[in-house]
Amino acid sequence: MATAAPPRGANPFDDSGVRAGTGGVRRYPGLHASLLDMLRDSVAATPGAEALAEVGGRRISYAQLWDGAARVAGGLREAGIRPGDRVAVRLPNSIDWVLAFFGALMAGAIAVPVNTRFTQAEAGYVIGDSGSTYVFEPGTALPDGEPFVHEGDTGPDVAAIFYTSGTTGFPKGAMHTHENILANVETVFRCSSIPRDAGPDLRSLVVVPLFHVTGCHSQTLPTLRAGGTVVIDAGFDGGRMIATLERERITACTAVPAIYYYILNHPDFAPAKVAGVRWASYGGAPIAPALVHQIGERFAAARLANGFGLTESTSIATVLPHEWAAGHADSVGFAAPHTEVAIAAGAGAGPGEILIRGQSVCAGYWHNPEATAQVFAEGWLHTGDVGRAGPEGLIYVLDRIKDMINRGGENVYCVEVENALIGAPGVGEVAVVGVPDAMMGEKVGAVIVPLPGATVDPKAVVDYALEHLAEFKVPQYIAVSATPLPRNPNGKVLKGPLRDGDFGAPLFG
Repeated sequence: MATAAPPRGANPFDDSGVRAGTGGVRRYPGLHASLLDMLRDSVAATPGAEALAEVGGRRISYAQLWDGAARVAGGLREAGIRPGDRVAVRLPNSIDWVLAFFGALMAGAIAVPVNTRFTQAEAGYVIGDSGSTYVFEPGTALPDGEPFVHEGDTGPDVAAIFYTSGTTGFPKGAMHTHENILANVETVFRCSSIPRDAGPDLRSLVVVPLFHVTGCHSQTLPTLRAGGTVVIDAGFDGGRMIATLERERITACTAVPAIYYYILNHPDFAPAKVAGVRWASYGGAPIAPALVHQIGERFAAARLANGFGLTESTSIATVLPHEWAAGHADSVGFAAPHTEVAIAAGAGAGPGEILIRGQSVCAGYWHNPEATAQVFAEGWLHTGDVGRAGPEGLIYVLDRIKDMINRGGENVYCVEVENALIGAPGVGEVAVVGVPDAMMGEKVGAVIVPLPGATVDPKAVVDYALEHLAEFKVPQYIAVSATPLPRNPNGKVLKGPLRDGDFGAPLFG
């Protein structure tokens, strides 16, 4: 297996003090010893400042966050929880979720966030697989006891287990150490231009789930590290989000591209309502260059950023910064300062599996040595994503390995085609899959969900694609769906049902 690492010469991020340590892994200097040490410093600096606010709900200060989490920890202790025990968090986005997370850490336990979209059976699997002996359930009061704070956890200790959202098989529990999470927090500051001491000027709106690494590790925890306010919404509502951005004087927000598209086209949207937003980041799905330009124009004061990462990388692995966003919207950016990205190819340069090494790569899968050995082989996280590196050091994600289409010996990368088609007239969502073909083996098919109120002309989509893609990559089959794309509980598109659909006759060839 050959590996090729892109040059770091053009990398625009601050890598001062970053050095390769044990095993060649790059590490940040001077991180806190633990997440509790990080929070303790913020509480000591501004105990009366607003730490958490619910949209339409309660608000608490840093002192109240610390005291409330310590009482939760005391309640867990009274319930028999001891250091190293796993504690599952099944709560919706709320202040209670954050109190439960830190309360588990203060008890010395390992927090296990559970996807609230899971069925009872799916949630039961996560709780059972993790061996959780206590579950924070919705509608149930948080445990309350004499304040307690477990001391002694350090960087290598596991703080949380976040379960993956694979589209096949059972989810796997990625073990996130304190060091993994703290390194990701540091990455946010080095790659976003958000000051570490931003204080009350940083007001971050969380509309993505806290049980995902983006909401927890890349929004909530960095904001608390900086002494800012985390404004938590229980879920996404376009009109409410626009009102919240204005009313709560939000300065930082993160969302998937579809959310930005929705609010930019909402009748309540006006640039004046988001004039205070200074940092607007996106990721998790292909984004049309036109949408990047719209975000930049209408969030006029904001610096844009596109992020890429996995549960196994504890969130951020690469970032496309503001200065590169408009001209390279199809890229996920440069490796974070503590991260190395390599492309594994069978021979020579070209596309191959994206490999990641760095301080944020998790400690492996909980009680799953076989999968750990396979995915974290030879010191690198094998992402399962196919990508390529540009000469500037930019990384491009092309596809999931298992989704790649082999069209008569030509590899067609679904994500590359999806990135192109998302800009076609009327296209709201798109998923590209292989359609069986007796002669070619597979041909390219696309399932398109129109934008609200729009219609999609398959011929117009093909014409658009021919302007942006080599002909062999252009979909020969297009199905227009009146229903949303099928997704798993974590929001990933399920391509199996789409492959089994009826695509009809080919449009050409």
